[in-house]
Amino acid sequence: MGIHRIFPSGMTELHVLKGVDFELKRGEVVSLLGSSGSGKSTLLHILAGLDTPTDGTVMWGDTNIFALKDRVRSYLRNANLGFIFQFHHLFPELTALENVMLPLLIGGSDKSAARKKAEGLLERFGLSDRAEHFPSQLSGGEAQRVAVARAIVSEPQILLADEPSGNLDSENKKILHGMLLDISAQFGTAILIATHNIELAMITQRILYLTDGRLSDRSPSGGIVV
Repeated sequence: MGIHRIFPSGMTELHVLKGVDFELKRGEVVSLLGSSGSGKSTLLHILAGLDTPTDGTVMWGDTNIFALKDRVRSYLRNANLGFIFQFHHLFPELTALENVMLPLLIGGSDKSAARKKAEGLLERFGLSDRAEHFPSQLSGGEAQRVAVARAIVSEPQILLADEPSGNLDSENKKILHGMLLDISAQFGTAILIATHNIELAMITQRILYLTDGRLSDRSPSGGIVV
């Protein structure tokens, strides 16, 4: 609540977020629109506890995540939050299956149980035959689907997606958008998607706009901001 983020910029300061207030409810799918450089990625990184606000708090349930030690915050993030990046950020030295298993292993799951769950997700996403392939051997759409599987393998309460379909062709965009809606419907996952994709924004339950560092449910131009 009341999130500010200020970055030093030469002799001045860049005030990217100016008192952002935001609540994401269980099972809700929300899109976040704004021009390039408006602070969408900064906001998502703060909500994920990957960046620290200059002022303000972020609550996961009843917990102020920035009142926690880094180790505790990392543990809670692994258990409760998934993050999908525009670039898949899969570990190149791990297979698709190993990438999906990783959050479970970090969380202390048994290796055989983690493998079984990861295999089930890859099968669901049509990637069973790619399980033993490395990221360099996957197409862009396949790699992003693996990244989605990795993000949800722990069944997080919250899923944050930063331009998740930005580098995909139209067919793979539709596949990914359907996957996100299915995830929310099946698991009750709250999803916030920063995007420029109007088709994706229009199928979410709510559209928010980030303009001049402030968040609103109204477009400043009266239309959809791209």
